[in-house]
Amino acid sequence: MTISKPGNASQRKGASPAVLVLEDGRSFRGRAYGAVGETFGEAVFNTGMTGYQETLTDPSYHRQVVVMTAPHVGNTGVNDEDDESAKIWVAGYVVRDPARIPSNWRSSRSLDEQLVDQGIVGISGIDTRALTRHLRERGAMRVGIFSGESLADQETLLARVKEAPQMVGASLAAEVSTDEPYVVPAIGEKKFTVAAIDLGIKGMTPHRMAERGIEVHVLPATATAEDVYAVAPDGVFLSNGPGDPSTVDLTVVKAVLDRKTPLFGICFGNQILGRALGFGTYKLKYGHRGINQPVQDRTTGKVEVTAHNHGFAVDAPLDQVSETPYGRAEVSHVCLNDDVVEGLQLLDQPAFSVQYHPEAAAGPHDAAYLFDRFVQLMEGQRA
Repeated sequence: MTISKPGNASQRKGASPAVLVLEDGRSFRGRAYGAVGETFGEAVFNTGMTGYQETLTDPSYHRQVVVMTAPHVGNTGVNDEDDESAKIWVAGYVVRDPARIPSNWRSSRSLDEQLVDQGIVGISGIDTRALTRHLRERGAMRVGIFSGESLADQETLLARVKEAPQMVGASLAAEVSTDEPYVVPAIGEKKFTVAAIDLGIKGMTPHRMAERGIEVHVLPATATAEDVYAVAPDGVFLSNGPGDPSTVDLTVVKAVLDRKTPLFGICFGNQILGRALGFGTYKLKYGHRGINQPVQDRTTGKVEVTAHNHGFAVDAPLDQVSETPYGRAEVSHVCLNDDVVEGLQLLDQPAFSVQYHPEAAAGPHDAAYLFDRFVQLMEGQRA
C-alpha cells in the first residue's frame, strides 16, 4: 500500500487527521473536511471549476465519493437558491484547498458547515491531482474516507473498503426519487403537460420546461404506465439518475414508445431509451463529470460545450442507422474526446435523448435548445 503525503492545506487548525483509502491499496492522508467519521462509495472526479453546490445536491452522485479537480473549493460559500434537490447526495467529498472564509453576497454559510450539518464525511489537504491521475489510469473504484474514531490500521481500513458494494449492478433510482407526485406549474401560459419520471431529477430540469409553458408532473421512479397516462401527457420525460441502467425495468418506456408519445430523456434517461431500443450499456473507465465536455450534434454539425455526469454509456453503432422494434434509430450526438454515444434519435417516431445535461446548472447553456426540440415534437404530434 502506498501513502501519499498531504499538501500544506491539510494543516487546517482544529481539523482531525483523515485518510482516504482506495480499493487497490493506495491511500492519501489529509485532514477531515465536513463531518468526522467514515464513508464508502465509488471514487469519481469532477472537473468543473464552479458549481460545487449543484454537484453536491445532484442525486446522480448517490453512493459516489466526489473528488474535485479544481484546487480551491468553497470560496463562495453556500446559499439557499442553488441546490438541485432537498439534500446533499454525495457519499463523500474530497478537496485540496478548502476556503478558510467564504466571500459572496449570496452566501449564508460555509461549505464546511453545510457538510457537517448534513453528515457528509470529507477529506481536505490531499494531492487531488495525483488522485485524479490515479483514477484516470486505474479507473473509478471503491473508496473509503476515515477520520476521528474510525481511523485504524491501513489493512483493516482496506478490508472495509473492499466490503463496500460495487456500482455495477446497483439499482439506485428508487432511493433518490420522490415518494409522491408533485407538479411544477408552467411559467406564463400553459401550452403542454409533461409526465417526468423522477429517476434522480434535478430541480433545474422541470424549471427549464416550465419556462417554455410546460406543466410538469413529476412522478416517482416506481410510476406505472397507468400513472403516466393518468395526467394526460403531451410528452414524457426520463430524467438523470444514479446506478446501473441495466437494472431498470423498461415496461413504462416501452409503453410510451408503443403509443408514440413524444419522449425526451437525459443522462440516465438516455441509457434507458437505448436499452428499450435494443442497445446495450457498459461502464466507462472513469466516466464524464464536469462542465466542459465537447459534444457534436450530428443533426446540425454544431459543437457544444456541455455539462456531464455519467459513468455508464450506450453501446450503439456510430456509423449507421439501426433497426429497432420502434423503427429506425441513429446516434445523434457524440463526445469529441472519446467517441462515446451522447445522444439517440428515433427517425420514425418522436423520441430522442442525450447523455449530458441541457439544463446546465452550473455550466454552459449551449444545449438549452434541446428543450425547444422537445416542444417542437409535442407541437408536431398535436398538429
